[in-house]
Amino acid sequence: MGLSMIHAIVGTAGHIDHGKTALVRALTGIDTDRFEEEKRRGISIDLGFAHLQLTEGIECGFVDVPGHERFVRNMLAGVGGIDLVLLVIAADESIKPQTREHFDICRLLGISRGIVVLTKTDLVDPEILELVKLEVEEFAAGSFLEGAPMVAVSAVSGSGIGELKRAIAAVAKTIPPKDATRYFRLPVDRAFSMKGFGAVVTGTLLSGAVRAEHEVEVHPLGRRVRVRGIQVHGNAVTKAVAGQRTAVNLSGVEHNELHRGMVLSEPGRFSTTNLIDCVVDVLASAKPLKHRAPVHFHAGTAEMEAEVRLIEASKLDPGTRGYVRIALREPALLLPGDRFILRRFSPVITIAGGIVLDPAPPRKLAGAAPRLATLERGTLAARVHLLVKESPHGLPLDALVARTGLAAAELITAIRESGLTWVEEQHWALDKDWLASRRARIQSALAAFHKQNPLLPGMSKEDLRSRELGEAPSFLLDVVLKSTPAAAAEGDLVRLTSHRLALKGDEEQALKKIEDAFANTGLAVPAAREVLRNCGVDAVRARSLLQILLREKRLIKVADDLLFHPSAIAAMRGMLAARKGARFTVPEFKDWTGISRKYAIPLLEYLDRERVTRREGDARVIL
Repeated sequence: MGLSMIHAIVGTAGHIDHGKTALVRALTGIDTDRFEEEKRRGISIDLGFAHLQLTEGIECGFVDVPGHERFVRNMLAGVGGIDLVLLVIAADESIKPQTREHFDICRLLGISRGIVVLTKTDLVDPEILELVKLEVEEFAAGSFLEGAPMVAVSAVSGSGIGELKRAIAAVAKTIPPKDATRYFRLPVDRAFSMKGFGAVVTGTLLSGAVRAEHEVEVHPLGRRVRVRGIQVHGNAVTKAVAGQRTAVNLSGVEHNELHRGMVLSEPGRFSTTNLIDCVVDVLASAKPLKHRAPVHFHAGTAEMEAEVRLIEASKLDPGTRGYVRIALREPALLLPGDRFILRRFSPVITIAGGIVLDPAPPRKLAGAAPRLATLERGTLAARVHLLVKESPHGLPLDALVARTGLAAAELITAIRESGLTWVEEQHWALDKDWLASRRARIQSALAAFHKQNPLLPGMSKEDLRSRELGEAPSFLLDVVLKSTPAAAAEGDLVRLTSHRLALKGDEEQALKKIEDAFANTGLAVPAAREVLRNCGVDAVRARSLLQILLREKRLIKVADDLLFHPSAIAAMRGMLAARKGARFTVPEFKDWTGISRKYAIPLLEYLDRERVTRREGDARVIL
């Protein structure tokens, strides 16, 4: 198998007893009826699977679906991942109710390739067969099957099977290649246990790739498990890619914890949801879809109860399209572009189909229609811009991947095209209007702070962030400041660039008095609190003046209440430099400096921190 191998998933559709299973057996040699009841009753109850190496370059996986109206729910679990449908119509019965419903389902799911297969041709004469062909042409008019190949076959005699294989090969060549670079998702259609292996799940690989020994996440179980092994059409492989029927052997989970409707995905990549915004097409044959109507919701291999909430009207008439919000009774992994089917509660018939537009919509329904129009018809850049703009403080790339299912590189390109601000270091997208409003708010906050605290150099970053950016990630303050020329960050403080300290007359005098109190006392300095108490201004301003002296390095803080003038520290350093390499004790230091132990110990600890000295037991060495 070369790199150009086409992996085509072929699904059957049609009324009960029209020969779908017999047709797949004639094509592949595989009987897809697995259960004794199916063989005894001669009808398919659940999904059946087969495979065929059609040509050297085309590999087909077949999904055989049950035709009985009671098992349409099982049919829906298998039809979602197919590339082309074989619409099977028995020549002796022509078009029947499940022919119509299965055909409606295929159209609603957006299946665009198919072949009409007229079976049981050995039971009718040529005139009847021609009549059936005319009926089918009229039935398919205006649909994706208009002009599609129509092949008459007999599974009993083998007549037409070769022609059908050639038709399948021709259509398969038109299937666009699957994108294995997208993120891995595998909807589970079967879960069982194999002796010696444990839990096994099967499904049609929807996107991306899965590799042996890698970790995957089971949704909505929320469990991370390891892939022990992979099979594709019964052959062990190390990797399976999008478009292949795949069996995955899992470790770290019991098979009875797994069931149809679950989804395997990349671990930590996606989240499940109970609320989705969508666009829905109501079948022309259905009754109006009303607000808060209960429905059966089918997506991928999952089925659950749900409630439809109309966004623009109280009902959607037959044959119309509209936006709806669907509340799911159970969590499901859904992404934009995923298709689904809605069926009535009673009687249980197909009434509509739709496309997921947003798997994590805002709670507010008012005004939802315009945003959904953008999500449905807008460019990727426009859709990304909308999601980022309506978020409280932008979105990280991982969140955009989770909301869209698109590749990171594709999203980064869209972000740059949309005019958003891209923070490369943090992989974060910001709306420019958000950035402009935060700049204005920060400038206003700093102006108010400077007015109230004229002697303080600036506002602490943390205070500014908590006041103006709320629950936003802390790095966003730096992003905003970087784009704000009027503000400057210095260490942990932020100020307006225009801010200048303007001291009043008594403050100038107090500042000099505080500095002189330490400059005139050498190393035997007074207590800082006493100096501030006697400087001539109130306590608040005195502390601010002290901070100015410390910031301008006109005073040096050695301990909480112990400050020194730089000249005294410089003289002490000079005295020690003359004794470089000497080993000394605390008493010797006291003798050299003429100070008491009250000052000596804090000063020595300061010298240790400054790497002027190094403590060795009870002594120190001058470095």
